[in-house]
Amino acid sequence: MPDTAAERTIGIILVSASAAVFGLTGVLTKSIHADPLTITCWRGFVGSILISLYVLWRRRQSGGRESPRLGWRGWLLAIEGALASIAFISAFKFTFVANVAIIYATAPFVTALLAFILVRERFRLQTLAAAAVSLSGVAIMVWSGFGTGHLFGDGLALLMTIGSALYMIMVRAFRDTPVVWAGAVSAFLLFVLGWFVTDPLAVSARDAMLLVAFGMSFALASILWTEGARLIPAAESGLLGSAEVPFAILFAFLFLAEIPPAASMIGGAIVLCAVFAHAGRDWQAARQRSA
Repeated sequence: MPDTAAERTIGIILVSASAAVFGLTGVLTKSIHADPLTITCWRGFVGSILISLYVLWRRRQSGGRESPRLGWRGWLLAIEGALASIAFISAFKFTFVANVAIIYATAPFVTALLAFILVRERFRLQTLAAAAVSLSGVAIMVWSGFGTGHLFGDGLALLMTIGSALYMIMVRAFRDTPVVWAGAVSAFLLFVLGWFVTDPLAVSARDAMLLVAFGMSFALASILWTEGARLIPAAESGLLGSAEVPFAILFAFLFLAEIPPAASMIGGAIVLCAVFAHAGRDWQAARQRSA
């Protein structure tokens, strides 16, 4: 919990900024002509260096109390995160930015469902209701993808969302694992995989600059969220993090002139209403408990 109102304000600004930077992922992916694996390779390389420097800085700030040792749990997190990232980047290449962002917005509900199935973690009635509403929105979007060539990208977005949900469950289960450091290792694994499977050097000068910018934005968003989430309650952090979706759609319109079909807009509106209503209720409940 924040000690002062000033710290809370800083936390809100940092998490909101993180959502905005994360929202650039779709625009950057579609602006780069390289294949998805090359993109994840360089995003992982640049991101892993910057995040590693941040982890080392945090370790010095804590007097060396934060151990960088991953163990098998940390390596499992790193590998699972790398696989989810590949699906994430690939999805943008095959469907609308709005579709990927909105499908990913259902991750909290998918997490709740998988947590119930895998570890029997009980979920609230409001979560079940919000999940049902958001599922109907996703169904409208996916159904509209039949015969348009975007169904594969929507499927990758669903796969990525499931992978992200598993990642969140593991983060909660592996409480003593250095999650940020695992993220850095995950990004580096993407670089190693890309180096052996594709030719990461066969990119244009334009793509090279965008790839470096992509890696820097990935690291920046991760660091902003980590620092901001330390200063505000989890419910508030989750609500502000949901702003990534409208940011992604707005940036796709401004920089790519990408306007999704009507079915995506209708389904997306349904999902966003469910996500923000659910996050808003959590935020209000948290405020009442702290009052």
